[in-house]
Amino acid sequence: MNWNLDPSHSSVDFSVRHLGFSTVRGRFGSFDLDVTTDEAGVPTSIRSTIDASSITTGSPDRDAHLRSADFYDVDNYPHITFESTAINRDGDDLEIVGDLTIRGTTHPVTFEAEVTGPVSDPWGNPRLATEAKGKINRTKWGLTWNQILEAGGLMVSEEVKFSINAQVVGQPSAQAAQPEAAAV
Repeated sequence: MNWNLDPSHSSVDFSVRHLGFSTVRGRFGSFDLDVTTDEAGVPTSIRSTIDASSITTGSPDRDAHLRSADFYDVDNYPHITFESTAINRDGDDLEIVGDLTIRGTTHPVTFEAEVTGPVSDPWGNPRLATEAKGKINRTKWGLTWNQILEAGGLMVSEEVKFSINAQVVGQPSAQAAQPEAAAV
């Protein structure tokens, strides 16, 4: 079955250490997610596209800097993409392995996820929900801007933690949506 994102019940959040002792949080406000599952509702493939310019951290100056060539370079690389290459299941827990592309550079990543559902909403639509967590070293994707502090630490940590909460709505396959031909 194919599933489409319910954006009003989904989020892509991140956090990074600042000055070595505090955490700055942000999110991407615009993204899409396509999921395919087996008959039991277990994901078999996942593809996501994030609008890199939709980054927000609560500071307009910082957000503008993150959109600049120092970080995401959204004028030249408007999207961040993820495409699964393997999904391993252990009960409700998933290990999602795939290719993450940022600034035109692709590297494999692994996310730990928990899937809930499928359930039917009050309107009869099938829904799945997942919460995925992972971390990357941003420098592997060319996000290398930094400043060395007087004490020797980094202004911005190289490690970025991600938390993705997604709710998807089932879409009938084209074959299932077609009524059977009447017997002649």
